Amino acid sequence: MGAKIMDRSEAINLIRDGDSVAVVGAGLVMYPEFLVKGIEESYLKKQTPRNLTLVCGCGHGEYDERGDSRFAHPGLLKRAYVTHPDTAPPLRDMLIRGEIEGYNFPQGVMNQLYRCIAAKQPGLFTKIGLGTWIDPRQEGGKINRNTTEDMVKLVNIEGEEWLFYKSFPVHVALIRGTTADEKGNVTIEREALECEVLAVASAAKACGGKVIVQVERVAAGGTLNPKAVVVPGILVDAVVVAEDPDVNHMQMPSTVYNPYFSGEIKPPPSRMRIGARPLDPERVIARRAAMELFPGAVVNLGIGIPATVAEIAEQEGIINDLTFTVELGGIGGLPAGRPDFGAVLNPEAIISQPSMFDIYHGGRLDMTFLGAAEIDRSGNVNVSKFGSRFAGTGGFVDITQSTRKVVFCTFFAAKGLVEEVADGKLIIKKEGEVKKFVEQVEQITFNGKLAWEQQKDVTIVTERGVFKLTRDGLTLVEVAPGVNLEEHILRQMQFRPKISDSLKLMDERIFKPGPMGYFKNL
Repeated sequence: MGAKIMDRSEAINLIRDGDSVAVVGAGLVMYPEFLVKGIEESYLKKQTPRNLTLVCGCGHGEYDERGDSRFAHPGLLKRAYVTHPDTAPPLRDMLIRGEIEGYNFPQGVMNQLYRCIAAKQPGLFTKIGLGTWIDPRQEGGKINRNTTEDMVKLVNIEGEEWLFYKSFPVHVALIRGTTADEKGNVTIEREALECEVLAVASAAKACGGKVIVQVERVAAGGTLNPKAVVVPGILVDAVVVAEDPDVNHMQMPSTVYNPYFSGEIKPPPSRMRIGARPLDPERVIARRAAMELFPGAVVNLGIGIPATVAEIAEQEGIINDLTFTVELGGIGGLPAGRPDFGAVLNPEAIISQPSMFDIYHGGRLDMTFLGAAEIDRSGNVNVSKFGSRFAGTGGFVDITQSTRKVVFCTFFAAKGLVEEVADGKLIIKKEGEVKKFVEQVEQITFNGKLAWEQQKDVTIVTERGVFKLTRDGLTLVEVAPGVNLEEHILRQMQFRPKISDSLKLMDERIFKPGPMGYFKNL
């Protein structure tokens, strides 16, 4: 009965040279850090396993040596399927340099492709990715020149264009849970997310592979609540108990364990309130973006400034009139910001990541708030590649292409920008060296022309002004108090946008400390 309980070295020996290894996690939430450390140590000591293909359904890391950064050793990998490699800089840099083959699939596509592999289907048909750099008419999701095999194809089905993402083998699944019994049944009661554990385990078994699970503890066989089991033991080959769990099995990157994030208990109202923070340009963006909210909306929030929109909603007293969601599976409650992005305080539900993208792709989202790195005159947005830096798409493509209302939140410029908010206006002390509004984006992660054809409501919110996507491309509709239109906006863009005939000042309440009171009469 206890044959599945192994020490780490025994489990790592199940991985063969040349295997395709799929790892579960979101950032470092649900990430099997102890197992991945074991792979790294084995390779550095014995040069095995080697020539692996790494498969990731999300970005895995926290911009340091943890997470997928541990795979970034010459010879350990030959190929990687990634969604957001920027969180693991050493791996990202290997991909950019072409030291390994690399593909970037949209996050929802990757998670749903696991289920196609599990069902022994040839691949996934979807419209997600059309018109972006994932489209084979552009770059086909290939990260570097050494990546030559076509894994994404354009197909025509009954007169409509679709993308076909090819399935590939998954030989090993590295997953994580809280408790496993002696038969290998796995529960996740102390975890903040469910992620894609079942889909990845099922994919590996369909390919005749191995499933290795990292847990905090082991229970006697048959003692777990059957409804709490997220991965049945018939799919599991090895169970490894993490040593030093406060380091190797943290609930989130900065949190060893918090029952409010796992949904085991609900926090009192006093613990849900967020203290007021100084009013700065970043909060100006979030406050103006929040004005796009409407009662009853189902909302997705991206990382960074967009995540702050939830704080604004809480401080304005409207959070209970909305349903915030995070693509990683959290529904309701208050989404966490960095470094614990992905977790939700006081969630109403936590579902699997593939299921969440089913909901997103199906159009249930009313609106999304996301960042932007480059924007051009046609309303194209780039968040994936900037010169020598490759961030990846994450869930950006999935979400923007399947949501009716899209709000991009970004600073007007980058690198060296110095601004402050005072006396009810924006004060620009030093311009940024990098312009974000460019003639043509380096890589298309959001296709403005396609969005307009699909009649999407697209708004771009900056600290200096607000743009809307129109038939003619970007149109400036609002300007911040204290901002000179010619000097601070038009001269800082590589193109001249259309200017609305009804151009107005941004709401003055945005630039004054304290609650805005904007939503009282909505």
